[in-house]
Parts: sequence; structure tokens; C-alpha cells
Amino acid sequence: MASMKLGSKTDHGFHREGKTWHCTTGLPSDVTIEVEEMTFNLHKFPLLSRSGLLEKLIEELSNEEGSVSVLKLNDMPAGAKAFELVAKFCYGIKIEITSSNVVSLRCAAEYLRMTEDYGEGNLIVQAEAFLDEVFGSWTDSIKALEACEEVLPFAEEIHIVPRCIDSLAVKAFADPNVFNLPVAAQPDAQSKGDVILWNGISSSANKPQPIGEDWWFQDVSFLNLPLYKRLILAVESRGMKPETISASLIYYAKRYLPLLSRQSSSDHASNVNPGETISFPSETDQRVILEEIVTLLPNKKGVTSPKFLIMLLRTAMVLHASPSCRENLEKKAGAQLDQAVLVDLLIPNMGYSVETLYDIDCAQRMLDHFMSLNQEAALSTPPCIVEEGHFLGGPDTLQPLTMVASLVDGFLAEVAPDVNLKPSKFEALAATIPDYARPLDDGVYRAIDVYLKAHPWLNDTEREHLCRLMNCQKLSLEASTHAAQNERLPLRVIVQVLFFEQLRLRTSVSGWFYVSENLDNSQNPSGNLEFLKNGGSHQINSKGRAVGVDDMKERVSELEKECLTIKQELQKILKAKRSWKIFSKTFGFRRKLQPCNSEASCELKEPEASANGLQNHENGGMPQ
Repeated sequence: MASMKLGSKTDHGFHREGKTWHCTTGLPSDVTIEVEEMTFNLHKFPLLSRSGLLEKLIEELSNEEGSVSVLKLNDMPAGAKAFELVAKFCYGIKIEITSSNVVSLRCAAEYLRMTEDYGEGNLIVQAEAFLDEVFGSWTDSIKALEACEEVLPFAEEIHIVPRCIDSLAVKAFADPNVFNLPVAAQPDAQSKGDVILWNGISSSANKPQPIGEDWWFQDVSFLNLPLYKRLILAVESRGMKPETISASLIYYAKRYLPLLSRQSSSDHASNVNPGETISFPSETDQRVILEEIVTLLPNKKGVTSPKFLIMLLRTAMVLHASPSCRENLEKKAGAQLDQAVLVDLLIPNMGYSVETLYDIDCAQRMLDHFMSLNQEAALSTPPCIVEEGHFLGGPDTLQPLTMVASLVDGFLAEVAPDVNLKPSKFEALAATIPDYARPLDDGVYRAIDVYLKAHPWLNDTEREHLCRLMNCQKLSLEASTHAAQNERLPLRVIVQVLFFEQLRLRTSVSGWFYVSENLDNSQNPSGNLEFLKNGGSHQINSKGRAVGVDDMKERVSELEKECLTIKQELQKILKAKRSWKIFSKTFGFRRKLQPCNSEASCELKEPEASANGLQNHENGGMPQ
């Protein structure tokens, strides 16, 4: 730490008794100066020769000869401590100026008008010369800026605060190794990678450790909020990367917001070194700190993680931050919802009228903001959804939507067991995700199933409304199998699931025949087929593999049996509901499958009447 010594005399004649300072130089004191609770019994001449203010005040209060003048300096910057150093300077007693007291001395000298008009090398000039030296050092500039907090109005008036901040802003960009800037010590004295050799010498003792861009975070975290804010604005105006600014704000927030630290991981729970004690601000001050940090966060997307933004949002709810602050955090987090994970969205409900365990409305607002930013771009490149939930076209545009769809489906499944969750809120949250954003609807089906299980009192109409959220055609084989046997689903949904399974089965068989025919033609381009008379089977050789017509017939026969079994099960269910007539008219299951002949290939034709009937039924009942 830099220092400068002034004066040559010892301070033997300058001593303190309780709250009174005496200067015993052989002459009686002729002026008494009161600063705060301290009293200084001094002599006029040393003070008059250095201070314009004291000269004026002593002249105004001069009385008869032999009387002692009493002056009160109630507005003295830095109080009695600073005036003590000023008095010693006036008497030529040795004093030491450091980065910790130079600001208070400079302000006191300005207040007392200790200019060159009252002696060469007066205190103002001496303090300014030392300040120039202080501004050349990172550590000294930090200490000087911290000292400005005590005399902030005076320091602002003589431009000490802006000079300190500019000095720090310039050095924050610099490489600490190049300018030999000291870096805050780490909690561990020895890194984990060091290997102890002979006599306790570490193998990495002479190896320079890499220093990241966060080397200055800890030093500036000791500043109060107004000064820290001005420093952040200064480094931002000079072009510092938003990622670095955001990281510094996170460090500062975790230091002074205990609620935020508790939400962090155990490795980074607090930015306080072991053995260091810190008194957290009051709840009101914490709220002010949080609101200011939110305004300082860079607006660039992806700079601040959604995890930290949602942590700030939770803290803002506990501290009752302003609505504008919470709205700002919701929008920032919502814009990056595709980078969030499920646990981030599970925000405890902290409202006065708590209905649900988790804050569903907050999640809805964040989702709405995300959709407002991404849905328009996705609609400009509409995708084509193919089998097994894969997109064809616009994958880069739809990837964020797909990730958020999966996140929302998981969130719905997590909050569905809450008995206080109303169907309207559940439906609104699920319906916010467009149909094309879900490659498969297994996730939303699982959430609906959990909700129906936790809310058994829902009537058929409410159940059907919920089931409209999923597309039965986009259920995987496992989900379809589960849904077909799910007693909690409405009968109409079960029928729809079974129909689409039958339709998928027929499509698969038709595709299998199409592949076989193409393979046949590729092996026999002339159309001349060789028939083997042993067993009436026809063999097609392709890389050592053979497919027989008899085997094909057997597989088709098994598929037909499965279709007939499904039809029989449907008839039993519908008879129990006494609605077979409606079913037969709506779905058109009046045509029977034609049996396969042994001499001709079996062709399964899709019943157009059934598909049309189901489509009409869907339009009237469950639109997809």
C-alpha cells in the first residue's frame, strides 16, 4: 500500500486526555476548536498560516485580549479524526498519508481552504500529488473509493469519486500479470494439484496460475451499492463483455442476498471466505440491492443463465420486490426457457391466497413470453411431422419449441397431483404449446393420466376436455397400449386410440407388401419369376436371405386375427354402453375383411368409410 510522510517534528507535545486534545509548546492555548464530541486546545498562528477558513472564523470571533476563541466545526469532513491530522500538519508534526485516509484529508483540506495562498506545499497540493500515485494502483484505488463512502458529498464535489471509478474501470480490462495488479487471495492456500516435494516445496510453486476475467469481482464486492453500480456502468460503457458484467453481478448478489446463496449449490453457496464474517443488510436494503441488480443485468439473450434469473425471481417474491422487477425477471427467464430444466420451474407459491403448491401463474407468464418470441419464427417455416415423432424441415427453428414442449409436459406431470390445481389452469398451460412442437404426445398423455388419477371426481365432460390436449395419432406404441387399457380415460378416447392403432397396423402391412413387391421386381427385372414346386412356395434370393409366400400368408393371417380381436373387444365395450348403433354409423365398421386366398396375395384396403366416419366423429367430439 502506498504512503507518504509529511512533517518532521515528533508529536510529544500533542497529546489527548479523554475527549480533549492539548498542544503543549510552552505557550498557553488561545483557541479552542470543537469537532463533533472532541475538543482541540490549540494556537491561532499555526492554524491561520495554513487555513483560509480558520483565519476568517478566528477574525470574526476575536474578543478582548487574553480571551480564548471557541470555534465549532460541525460540518468538518470525516470529523475529529481528519481534523487531528490537519492540526498536526499545521504544527509540522509527522503524519502519514495512505490510500485509506487521503480522501478524508483531501476533503478536509478543501473544506478548510488550505490552498497555496496560505503557504507553499499546503495540504491540498500534497493530497492531490498522493492521489495521482494512488490512482496508479488497483488496490489503492479500491481503498480510496471505499473511503469516499464516508465523505461522499465532499468527494463528489472535488471529483475524487469519478477519478477512482475511471481508474478502476481501466484496470478491470487489463491483464493483472502485465500491470502487476494484485489479485484477491483464494480460500485455499494450496491448490489441489500441487505435489509436495522435499522440504515442503510444492512442485507448482513456481508455475504461474492462470487468471480469469473474474479476478476483480471479489475486490469490488466490498463497495456499497451506489458506488458498485457506477463502476459497473463505467466498465460497460468502455465495452466490457456482457458475460463478464453478468458474472460480477451474480457474485455481488450472492454476497449480500442470503436467500440467493441458500438456493445455490454447496460448492458456491456463498462468496465469503472461511473465517470471514459478514453482516447481511436488512430486508429493505436487500430488496433495493436486488432491484438494482436486475436493472443492471445485460439484456443480451444467453448472457445470464435462466437458473440464476429464476433464483432471483424466487428471492424477489420473498422480499416483496416491485411488480416491475418481478415482471422484468419473468421476461428475461422466459426468453431463455429452452435452456431451463424442470427444477427451475418449480417455484413455490408465495402469494397471500395460496391455492397450489407451485406458482402455476408465474410459469404460464414465462411460457407466454417465450411463445411470443419464438412461435412467429417457427410458423414462418412450418414443419412436416413424420412417423416416430421426427421433424422434416426447420429443425433449427423448432428445436427451442420442442425443448420447451418437453419441459412443460414434465412440469405438468409434476404439478398434476396437486388436488387444488384447477382443470382450466392445467389446460391453459398445456394448450400454450402448439401441436407441431411435440414430436410425440407421450409426455402430455402422462401428465393427463396423472391429473385424472389425482382428480377422480371429474365428470366425463371435463375428462374429454382434458383429453383433447393430446393427439392420439402421435402416441407411441407403448403409450397407445397403456391408453387402450386405461380405465381413467373416456370411452371415446379409448375407441379413438384403438382405431388409430388398427390404422397404423394396416399401414404397416401395406408398406411391408410394397417393399416385398419392389424387392421382387428388382430381382426379376424381366418379370419372369421362377416357382419352386416343393410346397407351393415362391423364394426370392437377396444377399442370402429368402422370404416365402407361405410365411407371408401366415403373418398376414396373424395380423387379421389381431384386428378381429380388437373389433370384438370394441363390440363388447360398446354393447355395455348400449351405443353400438351410434358406433356403427359413425365409424362405419360394417365391412368385413376379405379372407386371404392361398393362390393370390392378400391385400388389406383401408376402409374409407371408417376413416371418414372417425373424422366426422372427431370434428364433433375431440378435435386434434
